[in-house]
Amino acid sequence: MTRAGPGRPRLTSPRRPGTTARAEILDAAAELFSTRGFATTSTRQIADAVGIRQASLYNHFATKNDILATLLDATIAPTVEFDESLDDSEPAAVLLCALTWFDAAQLCAGRWNLGALYMLPEVRSEPFEAFREGRLRLARRYRDLAAEVLGGGPLAGSDPRAELPFRLVESVIDIRADRQMDEQVIDAQLPEILATAALTVLGRPAEDVVDRARALVVGVADESLEAVLAQK
Repeated sequence: MTRAGPGRPRLTSPRRPGTTARAEILDAAAELFSTRGFATTSTRQIADAVGIRQASLYNHFATKNDILATLLDATIAPTVEFDESLDDSEPAAVLLCALTWFDAAQLCAGRWNLGALYMLPEVRSEPFEAFREGRLRLARRYRDLAAEVLGGGPLAGSDPRAELPFRLVESVIDIRADRQMDEQVIDAQLPEILATAALTVLGRPAEDVVDRARALVVGVADESLEAVLAQK
């Protein structure tokens, strides 16, 4: 991904959430890409939404693709980091439940439904290679854990059920789109429901692992996730 140099100091009061002009640009782009579409949104429109000149935007991002790549990377990076922090000595059912819970909460907590942009034709191009590789890595991790829950062995990974937990998590994207949930959080029960469903579809009861999985998620939750997890 091409990185532009540091931006110039702001001369106007911030219009959008974020402590820097870069963060404001990302928020404005996220809104416009999610509500108006990526192809029809220009860098000028993004700059106008922030209240800066188009030339100033280029001090932070060289291209519109770079903005989208940064936004998409941010939808999976926290989940990859969470997964890497997990102790593999935990039972696979606990790991899968916790990973699903965290990932679903992450997708629920985003201010804008950026997952809806995953299937854009542009995302197949080179600037988005890191995002595609990260998403594929997560899909494989889900499949590997699901295969362990299914009993392991040479046939477990090819069991069609092993693909379902990852797809359950990404159902958050369609749920948000159907309910027009941008700039809102979804009921906190949804991540837990999906986390237990990820085990149920594998034929594994979740009751004995839910508390441990919840503790792993809550133990690393930042403010955005806490806002989701605290909903009643």
